[in-house]
Amino acid sequence: MKIALIGQSLFGQEVYKELRKEGYTIVGVFTIPDKDGRADPLATEAEKDGVAVFKFPRWRVKGQAIPEVVAQYKAIGAELNVLPFCSQFIPMEVIDHPKHGSIIYHPSLLPRHRGASAINWTLIHGDKKGGFTVFWADDGLDTGPILLQRDCDVEPNDTVNTIYKRFLFPEGVKGTVEAVRLIAEGKAPRISQPEEGATYECIQKKDNAKIDWNQSAEALHNWIRGNDKVPGAWAEVEGQKVTFYGSTLVDNGSIAIGQPLQIPGASRAATVTRAGLLLYGNDSKALLVKNLQFEDGKMIAAAQYFASGSSAAVELTEEEKSFAEQMRVVWQSILNNVSQIEDSTDFFKSGAASMDVVRLVEEVKLRASNCQLQNEDVYMNCTFQDFIQMCVRKLRGEDDEEELLVDYVEKNINNMSVKMPHQLFINGEFVDAEGGKTYKTINPTDGTAICDVSLAQISDVDRAVAAAKEAFEEGEWGKMNPRDRGRLIYKLADLMEQHQEELATIEAMDSGAVYTLALKTHVGMSIQTFRYFAGWCDKIQGSTIPINQARPNRNLTFTKKEPIGVCAIVIPWNYPLMMLAWKTAACLAAGNTVVLKPAQVTPLTALKFAELAARAGLPKGVVNILPGSGALVGQRLSDHPDIHKLAFTGSTEIGKHIMKSCAVSNVKKVSLELGGKSPLIIFSDCDMDKAVRMGMSSVFFNKGENCIAAGRLFVEDNIHDHFVKRVVEEVKKMKIGDPLDRATDHGPQNHKAHLDKLVEYCQIGIKEGATLVCGGKQVQRPGFFFEPTVFTDVQDHMYIAVEESFGPIMILSKFKSGEVDNVLRRANATEFGLASGVFTRDISKALYVSEKLNAGTVFVNTYNKTDVASPFGGFKQSGFGKDLGKKTCCSMNYIIQAESSMA
Repeated sequence: MKIALIGQSLFGQEVYKELRKEGYTIVGVFTIPDKDGRADPLATEAEKDGVAVFKFPRWRVKGQAIPEVVAQYKAIGAELNVLPFCSQFIPMEVIDHPKHGSIIYHPSLLPRHRGASAINWTLIHGDKKGGFTVFWADDGLDTGPILLQRDCDVEPNDTVNTIYKRFLFPEGVKGTVEAVRLIAEGKAPRISQPEEGATYECIQKKDNAKIDWNQSAEALHNWIRGNDKVPGAWAEVEGQKVTFYGSTLVDNGSIAIGQPLQIPGASRAATVTRAGLLLYGNDSKALLVKNLQFEDGKMIAAAQYFASGSSAAVELTEEEKSFAEQMRVVWQSILNNVSQIEDSTDFFKSGAASMDVVRLVEEVKLRASNCQLQNEDVYMNCTFQDFIQMCVRKLRGEDDEEELLVDYVEKNINNMSVKMPHQLFINGEFVDAEGGKTYKTINPTDGTAICDVSLAQISDVDRAVAAAKEAFEEGEWGKMNPRDRGRLIYKLADLMEQHQEELATIEAMDSGAVYTLALKTHVGMSIQTFRYFAGWCDKIQGSTIPINQARPNRNLTFTKKEPIGVCAIVIPWNYPLMMLAWKTAACLAAGNTVVLKPAQVTPLTALKFAELAARAGLPKGVVNILPGSGALVGQRLSDHPDIHKLAFTGSTEIGKHIMKSCAVSNVKKVSLELGGKSPLIIFSDCDMDKAVRMGMSSVFFNKGENCIAAGRLFVEDNIHDHFVKRVVEEVKKMKIGDPLDRATDHGPQNHKAHLDKLVEYCQIGIKEGATLVCGGKQVQRPGFFFEPTVFTDVQDHMYIAVEESFGPIMILSKFKSGEVDNVLRRANATEFGLASGVFTRDISKALYVSEKLNAGTVFVNTYNKTDVASPFGGFKQSGFGKDLGKKTCCSMNYIIQAESSMA
């Protein structure tokens, strides 16, 4: 069948391409004349194929067909006219000429919304169903018999753009081609349009798109989205015409926190909030608008309406200057009617249209693949200078399109001003918890409240998981190449280093960690961890596997490592930032997104980390932080079906509960680092000075709040008493005091409940007959201080020999000289298997003991020496899975089998 295609645009181009694929002969394409020297996409495609292309400026004059034009059309011998999208009036002499007549695509469910602005009116009227019609052309206006129709649901926040891209364009192309197929097969129906329900609406133009504020919020929302993007709903605001884009209906219970904006005719003042411009209908319900455009064409985020001035100009490097000149050439090729592109040249005032925006975005991608622009970026930066500045900021990862708004708690402490976020961090924003719920986080040094912190609720968890899921599946993070991901994580580590004193101060205030230790270990190792895993981003590899069926079919099998998706992380209070880093860095390096619950008693460094992650340029939704209770937030994370891995550090009891919940919910992957009662064996042939020094560290490091702390020391009997004497001497030298004092050795325990547990633990030890050599009680001063404690004569059956204290309590037991296997049996007689240690100068003994100790880590002649490159984890009831090391990146193996014809 010979077809004449009459129309224009990308839609017409796609219909043309699909008809040719189906084998139909396109005998001629009739489209609009070139604009500013550029051909319509349909014309470009047809000319490339050598198809005859006609570019008539008009078909009629004063209502009469132009004979020369009609004659040229008839000469091609078309049997069917297809009008996929046509802005010209086509005379009936052309419509009726072909053997099969003419068919037209129309973007509504006829007879509803006849006219050129059908999509607009579908949304303006709030229709729940939309769709398109392919109908037989007649001499009426969209009144011909229906050939086929396809419908779709209209989403509550659809715009002309979204419904067109989602359904009307792709399905419309298919439907138009299907209609041609039905005609060719002689099966095309002609169904008369009913008059019932028929509507005709005018063409939407800027003049008639003014907003009438005397309507409900839903009607206002429909009007704004029905005119988004073209022609754009507008209103007078502060003496100028402002156009509104990106409308959504919002929960009527939402609290508007922001600056009021008076709009003439509106039922009440609008509010400029962090999320956008909140508008109200005459029913007192609300809608939110994301973007605003002024009369000069400048578009801004509505949240920035009252922002004073623009960002300071970025000074360009030589490489960036080269990029700017390349883009100047691109602008010149697009705006060929402009003699020279100046910094002040306005893209749209110089004649650019929406297709030019698409081209400009693609031209940038060709020259700088890591500069990911959206069409909105061009609309919001329409002068050449603004455009280049925006591109450069994106290239540097400094894009400040949406300013991060942080409601800090500020304290002048430790000779610095410390700024602490205190709200939940969800989808790139600090927000209050549902219902504005908060709790107080306590400074263990004096027992006073540091600040109020938002207390996450179940709905907050669901919002955070949804944000993480969207960031993984739809967002920039999921599409980013691994090297760019690594670049952002390196930048995050750099920012943490710039703020390391502030982070260490917050850690000391919130957890009681001695500042110098916090600076070196809590913060220092956290920075190292992010740098280490940033380097792994582009080195996560699968493998090829030889298989039995490789010949004669030459099959190939290989594995590919892919990120898991949304990962939940629940961390403890002893190393708040370091535990965050150990688990989060690996997740991010593999391309996952994270929802993290810090310990309820130590949330502040996690929230400061969230701020730094946002400032480093991690996209919205990649990192989400939810302070809250384990029973509520932790349980919901364990149960949530959209979380595919959960990592937990904490008690064995809670770990078992989490593992059960993860299994019942959706069999999510789990890694657990649980309790420990790590044995340390000290032989008489040890280096005594080193054994005393490291033995002290093994117990009292970080106030004993250390998962791998030596929970029990076995000392060979012939050196036992001397070892105890030396240890007690060193304990008495320890300075207990303010963790911010650089001379302090031992700070407060993390929180009151833990302090009370340690007191009770020591009372049980005394009651069972162990010898309390020193300590064992609370220090009489404000805060949660506990004396470093030493117990001797501890027998294997005693409570303190079996249970973990998680505090500064040394548990000492003797073993007889030469009884290596017996002390190994006693050391392994625990339900835990996290860490262990041995001190001896005998290398053979060291290797033998190391092999026999049942623990994930064995320290030889040292203790507490962890490193980011060395995997860390335990077994038995200390959990499973590893932190740190190259195999920790949270990813899944896919096995792929392919058959090749290649030799």
